[in-house]
Amino acid sequence: MFNFLFFFNSILIGTGLAMDAFSVSLANGLNEPKMKIGKSLLVAGVFGAFQGAMPLIGWFCVHNIASYFTAVQPAIPWIALALLSFIGGKMLSEGVAECKCKAEGGESCPVPKRLGVAALLVQGVATSIDALSVGFTIAEYSTPEAVVCALIVALITFAICFAGIFIGKRIGTRFAGRSSIFGGAILIAIGLEIFITSLF
Repeated sequence: MFNFLFFFNSILIGTGLAMDAFSVSLANGLNEPKMKIGKSLLVAGVFGAFQGAMPLIGWFCVHNIASYFTAVQPAIPWIALALLSFIGGKMLSEGVAECKCKAEGGESCPVPKRLGVAALLVQGVATSIDALSVGFTIAEYSTPEAVVCALIVALITFAICFAGIFIGKRIGTRFAGRSSIFGGAILIAIGLEIFITSLF
């Protein structure tokens, strides 16, 4: 049941699933270099919660509504691509507008918007929705094993995302004005990566 191999596999699953959320956290840190520690913990916590919940939801679907889950699965990469492209596109356009204004010597240039609750929840869904498929890989787990695995995934994602925000903030202060462009481009790239890898 709870042996070394179980914990090792759960850590590997958590680390693999956290990579997209890490990249988005990096983008968030780039876009908001003055993000306070409390908000950084909240953002990392939301990503951890979504990333831990999705494999558990996938596990539940496999055990209860497998036929419906299989029918919906092909749409998952499209949803992730659409959500991340929308948020990334907004960040990108805001960053371009800010840089253009500064280049023209404007004194009251628009500042890229801070990460709001709605955008954070969309990011959480977009980066974790492909983790539903992990429910298939842990289908043989008992209920306690599935719950513990999900908790491990959530904790690892939280730690990795918090580190991503910190790194993004450090870089963002050096590239003020262009950080929103980098962040938006990263989000769009992640959406494309999720979509393209689902094709192969």
